[in-house]
Amino acid sequence: MDPILLKILVAAVVAFVISAVIGKFLVPALRRWKAGQSIKEDGPTWHMSKQGTPTMGGLMFILATIIVVLVFNGPAILSGDWTSVIVLVFALVFGAIGFLDDYAKIKKKENTGLTAGQKFLLQLAAAILFIVLLRKCGILSPNLYVPFFGVELHLPWVVYLIFAVLVITGTVNAVNITDGLDGLSSSVTLPVCAFFAAAFGWAWVKWQQSGTAGMAVFAAALFGGLVGFLVYNHYPAKVFMGDTGSLFLGGAVCGMAFALDMPLILILVGIIYIIETLSDIIQVTYFKATHGKRIFRMAPLHHHLEMGGWNEKKVVFVFASISLVFCILAFFGVMGRFPAL
Repeated sequence: MDPILLKILVAAVVAFVISAVIGKFLVPALRRWKAGQSIKEDGPTWHMSKQGTPTMGGLMFILATIIVVLVFNGPAILSGDWTSVIVLVFALVFGAIGFLDDYAKIKKKENTGLTAGQKFLLQLAAAILFIVLLRKCGILSPNLYVPFFGVELHLPWVVYLIFAVLVITGTVNAVNITDGLDGLSSSVTLPVCAFFAAAFGWAWVKWQQSGTAGMAVFAAALFGGLVGFLVYNHYPAKVFMGDTGSLFLGGAVCGMAFALDMPLILILVGIIYIIETLSDIIQVTYFKATHGKRIFRMAPLHHHLEMGGWNEKKVVFVFASISLVFCILAFFGVMGRFPAL
């Protein structure tokens, strides 16, 4: 077995154990702190039974990812390979924004925390700093690689920066929208993490590109951490990840895509995030244009399916399966990027 493959597997297992153990103590602690989720009044009425379920459970996989990345990548980090640390810090910044939002919701005892404007400005600043840092470190080029076609679109740096910021803020919020059912966002993101672990691992084995081995460990750590979180988040959920977890996840997914220098791959691996967000945009736009008419029973799409008779477990299984299929497809789309093949 190739050493990097073994390292990836061990990182995932260790992260799973850490996340699951943290959850053993975190879930009761969140209950004691009365960190309960407030359910939207305009949401599905049958979700009101979830009122008070502890939130901010995303701290489980966040802490597991931090520990595994720093321990497993420690020697490489000390040698100057900062790629995994940069992506980790980027994701943590988004997690911190989510934490502020969750904390505000808990304090106010309602489902509104930071304003949309406050969150957008914070996310915008984080995205700009991240892209500029990746560019300065030589990790990112201002070119768009088109999966399957093996071509690059050369863009002016300013145009690329604007594009990247829009992709990051859009994706992060799309992941947040997907976090609407027990285990949904985490289950959909598992294949995404597996894809990036495989892609970074493949790049290291075939190309020996600096930073890819560390990023493979990052993706594997997040995968294992999410599995540990699902021990408590599967239906019926004992804890929710909260915006703390969902914004961290969104930041991590974007961070991995840009660290791989292939942001367009998010169209495939993030297909469920995109569909969920589009259903929300279409619903709101059509509602306003027709003065009250709706295309979906309720948006986003997972609620529409629920109202059509699907239970939560079916929605999660189908969405996660779609995510898996598109992530497998995406892997074949990026293999040609590496010149050693």
